[in-house]
Amino acid sequence: MYDAEYLSLEDLLDQDLSAYEFFQTLSPEAQALLEGDGDVTSFARLQSKAAQLRIR
Repeated sequence: MYDAEYLSLEDLLDQDLSAYEFFQTLSPEAQALLEGDGDVTSFARLQSKAAQLRIR
């Protein structure tokens, strides 16, 4: 499946409804950490980074 790249997490969440809905299921702490991570520019990367946070 094609996974579009965006300029930032904010842009990703504005443009990709699935990414936005997934992001909203995360804890406020996870959301804050992801918002500070400049590498989250695709839905796949968002899912991967969120999974890494759950492991910690």
